[in-house]
Amino acid sequence: MLTVYDPVNGALIKSDGPAAINDGAVWIDLLNPTKDEDAVVEQALAIAVPTREEMAEIEASSRLYQEGGAHYMTAVVLHQPDAPNEPATSTPITFILAGHRLVTVRYAEPRALKIFLNRVQKKDAACMSGTAVLVGLLEAIIDREADRVERIQGEVDKLSQTIFGVRGGERTRSLRFDVNIRAIGREGELTSRSRESLLTLGRLLTYLGHVMSERGDDKTLKARVKTANRDVQSLADHIGYLSTKITFLLDATLGMINNEQNTIIKIFSVLAVALMPPTLVGTIYGMNFEHMPELKWLFGYPFALGLMVVSAVIPWLYFKRKGWL
Repeated sequence: MLTVYDPVNGALIKSDGPAAINDGAVWIDLLNPTKDEDAVVEQALAIAVPTREEMAEIEASSRLYQEGGAHYMTAVVLHQPDAPNEPATSTPITFILAGHRLVTVRYAEPRALKIFLNRVQKKDAACMSGTAVLVGLLEAIIDREADRVERIQGEVDKLSQTIFGVRGGERTRSLRFDVNIRAIGREGELTSRSRESLLTLGRLLTYLGHVMSERGDDKTLKARVKTANRDVQSLADHIGYLSTKITFLLDATLGMINNEQNTIIKIFSVLAVALMPPTLVGTIYGMNFEHMPELKWLFGYPFALGLMVVSAVIPWLYFKRKGWL
């Protein structure tokens, strides 16, 4: 879908279709574009619109470059699908600065773009040039990333309290450990994707700062880009801390599971050792020899039972005294 935005009285007016491209347009948005829509934009602005495969390349030289007088910048942005309980997915978005216009190429609808458009309609964001629109979009994306980092922080804190406060019976603890490992895996995956997104945003902002210096853009916009770059760096540092904490929680959970298993094995080992003397007594008096001293003794059977009990209790008390139980 091809959408064109024109600045009118400090707001962006939306127009659809190729005919809407005019000299006053500052933002051309391509959402899931067709080949015909790509061709229209390429002919109108004399630029090459990258394909979806080209946008997915991971090399920095393929994401940040200049071609035909236009500057191409691609960032990986996290996108929350419409389906409930679905994890966030990564989607590349390409920003093309061609003169005073901005062209965006995307195959998803991140909420950050809708937030920016709402701000523009309220005249709370500058949008008189393609560069201003680009800076506003990047700020909205960074704000969403900050919200996501805060949510991850809250989930990690809850996980920490849950993991180190596990109580109840053996079955309850086992079920809780299983749930915790799954939750840790989800947060770890989200943290990894968020870290990748912040890395690409940091590179893009650094490149954009150099581009704006070459183009002689407004100093206020340059200052906003520097501020946004510092915000990205601080978020990246915080997400690195969260990643380390998630790894610690995973190690702690696996260690607790290992301790539970060791406790079970220890109990069985102690029981086996404690029952060895009674088994020996029962085996001796279970032999079928004709000449046995206690064979016709009136108290032989109670004596054997008592001896078995005493031989089981003594090792048990010894283990308790040593602290092995």
